[in-house]
Amino acid sequence: MRVLALTLVAISTLAATKAKLDPPKRAEKNGWIVVRLSGSPTELGRQHGLLLAPEIADSYRVVKAMLEHDSGHPWPFFRKAAEEVLWPRVPAEYRQELQGMLQSLQASGLQIDLWDLVAYNAWLELTPYYVSYYNDRNKVAGLTPPRSAPEHCSAFVATGSYTKDGRPVIAHNAWIDFAVGTRWNVIFDVSPASGHRFLMDGLPGLIHSADDFGINSAGLTITETTIAQFSSGFDPLGIPEFVRARHALQYADSIDTFAQIMKDGNNGGYANNWLIADRKTGEIASLELGFKHTVLQRTKDGYFAGANFPADPKILAEETSFDPHDSGSSANARRTRWDQLMAANKGRIDINLARRFLADSYDPIGKKTQPSERTLCGRNDLSDRGMKPWQTEFGPAGAVQNKAADATLMEQMSLWAAIGPQCGPTFSASRHLKRNPSFAWQKDLLKDLAKQPWTLFRSASSPATTP
Repeated sequence: MRVLALTLVAISTLAATKAKLDPPKRAEKNGWIVVRLSGSPTELGRQHGLLLAPEIADSYRVVKAMLEHDSGHPWPFFRKAAEEVLWPRVPAEYRQELQGMLQSLQASGLQIDLWDLVAYNAWLELTPYYVSYYNDRNKVAGLTPPRSAPEHCSAFVATGSYTKDGRPVIAHNAWIDFAVGTRWNVIFDVSPASGHRFLMDGLPGLIHSADDFGINSAGLTITETTIAQFSSGFDPLGIPEFVRARHALQYADSIDTFAQIMKDGNNGGYANNWLIADRKTGEIASLELGFKHTVLQRTKDGYFAGANFPADPKILAEETSFDPHDSGSSANARRTRWDQLMAANKGRIDINLARRFLADSYDPIGKKTQPSERTLCGRNDLSDRGMKPWQTEFGPAGAVQNKAADATLMEQMSLWAAIGPQCGPTFSASRHLKRNPSFAWQKDLLKDLAKQPWTLFRSASSPATTP
C-alpha cells in the first residue's frame, strides 16, 4: 500500500479543523440519500453510522441473506473469513473508520459486531471469489455456489474526437439483484483528513463505493464493470479489494498511481475492468485487473466500454470460462451495442448522450427495442433467457441506478445520477413474485423499483435538479 503522507497526530489535528468547516449532513432527493462526511478516519466512520443507521441495518440484513443463499455457507463462515483472512490486511486508517462506524451502529441499538461489518464491506469479493477458493482448497462437497463471477454493470468512457468538446465523458449503470439494488441509493461526499476529497455512490455502511463510481479532487473519475465468469483464483494473503478500491479513489492523482494501488497486493477478489478519466490531461484508461494478468490501456483519443466481457486474450483464455463466440450472451450483445453507439455518435458524445446511452433498450441480437439482459439498460426480470450462471429466467436483477459526468462536472466535483432502470415498466415486487414463485424466498427482501428523474449532485452542497 502507498504510505500515507500524514501521521495520525497530523491527521487528527487537520480533522478537527475540517470538521468545523464541513459538518456532517444528510439530505434526500429523488430516491437518493446524500451524506457529507469529514474529518479523521474515526470521525468519518462515526458520522457514517450516525447518519445512516436505519439504512445500514436494512441493507446489512439483505446482503447477509443473499450471501448465505448464493454461497450455501452460513453467516459464521463469513465472519470467520472477515476476522482471519481480511482484517489482518486492512490498514490502520480503514480499521479506525470501520470501528468508528461500529460505535455509532451499536449505540443506535443494531446487534452487529466488527466481523459482521467487515464481512458486509467485503461481500462482493467473498462470493464467488473467496468461497470458490475455500471450497476447492478444502474439498467442500454438497454446496453449489456460482463457480464464476456474475455480470454486473455497463459503462463507457470517451475522449478526444469521440466527444463533443474533446474532453472526457464517463457513465455507468449498476447491475445487481434488485433486493440489494433498491438499497444502493447513497451519494457520499467525503472530505477525509488525509488524501483527496471524493464524491461517490454507494451502499449504506460500506466505506467504498463497491459499484464503483467516484470523482476525486485530484482530477480522476473512475468506474468499473465486473469481468464475467472469472474463476482464476484468490490470494488470502492479498489486500482486500474493498480496501484497495477505497484507497485508490482517496489517494490516486493520476492514472498510473490509480493502477499501481489497485495492483499492489491484488487478492483476486472482485476482478474488474476499471475505466478511468483524468480531466487534467484529457486522457482515459482501461485497467483490466485479473489475478494472473493485468492490462492497462490508455488514450487521449478514443473510448473504452465495459459490459463484463474479458477484453484481453490472456485474461479471457486463462482466467475465465467466458465464451466470446456466443453473440447472444448479455456481455457480448452489450459489447456490440456499445460499439454501435460509439461509432454512430462519434464527435457528438456529451453528458446528455451519456444519459441516453444508459437508458438504451435496443437489443442488437434481436434487432428490436425490448429491455432485457441484452440491452445496456439491463432488465433480466423481463427476460425468459436469464443470465446464467448468475441469473435464471426472469431473475429479479438488472440496472438499478445510473451515474454520468463530463469534464466540466468533474472540475466541479459533480455528477448526474438516477435511481431505477431507465427503461421498461416499474418493477413491482409482489407482481413479479406472483408470476415467478421460484423467487418466493426473496419475499421479505424485495421492494418495488421505479424510474426516478436524473438529479445533479454537487460536492459540499445540497442536491439540485433541472428539468
